[in-house]
Amino acid sequence: MTPVQIAALVIFIGVMALIVSEKIHRTLAALLGAAIILISGIVPFDQALTHIDFNTLGVLVGMMLFVAVLRPSGLFEYIAIRAAKLAKGDPWLIMVALIVITALLSALLDNVTTVLLIGPMTFMICRELKLDPVPFLITQIIASNIGGTATLIGDPPNIMIGTAAGYSFVDFLAIDGPVVVIVLLATIVCFRFLYGRRFAVDSREREAIMALDENEVITDHALLVKGVVMICLVTLAFVLHGVLHLESSVIALSAAALMMLIGQQDVEKTIAGVEWATIGFFGGLFIVVGGLAETGLIEQVALFLVDITAGQELIALLVVLVASAIISMILDNIPFVATMIPVLMTMQANGVDVTPLWWALSLGACLGGNGTLVGASANVVLSGISNREGYPLTFLAYLKVGFPLTVLSIVISGIYLVLRF
Repeated sequence: MTPVQIAALVIFIGVMALIVSEKIHRTLAALLGAAIILISGIVPFDQALTHIDFNTLGVLVGMMLFVAVLRPSGLFEYIAIRAAKLAKGDPWLIMVALIVITALLSALLDNVTTVLLIGPMTFMICRELKLDPVPFLITQIIASNIGGTATLIGDPPNIMIGTAAGYSFVDFLAIDGPVVVIVLLATIVCFRFLYGRRFAVDSREREAIMALDENEVITDHALLVKGVVMICLVTLAFVLHGVLHLESSVIALSAAALMMLIGQQDVEKTIAGVEWATIGFFGGLFIVVGGLAETGLIEQVALFLVDITAGQELIALLVVLVASAIISMILDNIPFVATMIPVLMTMQANGVDVTPLWWALSLGACLGGNGTLVGASANVVLSGISNREGYPLTFLAYLKVGFPLTVLSIVISGIYLVLRF
């Protein structure tokens, strides 16, 4: 390797090590890495900008703004209470209801935003039932990553893959959607054996749940109605964005602007509701990975994969799926996917049919994020909320549940991909 390649690789490994160790905030780690890449001249500033995926950033910012406007309406609290009452206060049925709600919301919104909404609802319900919320939170982390796998906008890696490969909302729903349903059903069955008989709730707690008035949590009826209508329109727009010839970021940002206009919320507070640390993390990381691309390291990795798979599409598919899952258990799946996208594009330029590999990367990275507590952004966010509420969610406690379920989901995905492609 050349000195420049070594420097780019050292910077990348250093950033990854800081992210895993959590010695400093991951956003700071990514921005420091980007700064070193630029200051050292490994990648010129103008060239570095070309490596930033502005479509991905636009979707994230747009959906975060959209939810920030809608949050004060009480819609999400209403959904949680309504689900608990429909379950007649039965803890297992409430858990299933929250799993399904989390998966559906994660498919329509991004999964980080979903867990930020679902977490507080879970604590409210568990307080009424006098139950430990940790098992509920574990199931929601896993459900959020499964549900987010189904659509273009559900999980950041899918946004990145869709942008790079040119896949639409409908493409993700058609390819990833069926296997996500199977994985979710299999996961719920496993949760039944793990948690189904662990909850003991007497009649008083159930009566407390049934006594909750879901209508009281709706603080702004007009905003709620506007929000529901906009959610339907935005979902339709994402489904049709290929026909409309609009980038997903244009739809998300347009929806956010319109929601801010008709929602009549404080604009500055709404903008402050965006997870800007996440956006900064993405921006810095794209530049760090751009350093690997500009120095030719990514092309070398791609050629290595071409050699070891020897043109065998089945082997390449399984290698990408399993490697994506394993690495996404250890690292956040975002930096891994950011690294793999140019690898697959280079493989394609060398004559390899990478269509199945895009889907292997999507399923492996998104579902693999369930393997450990640091595997995906949603995991870290919800475990942080749990710790602040006084219910520590430890790495080991999560690993005992998340890892075996991830293995199951990857096995199901492998069988599905082989049959499909």
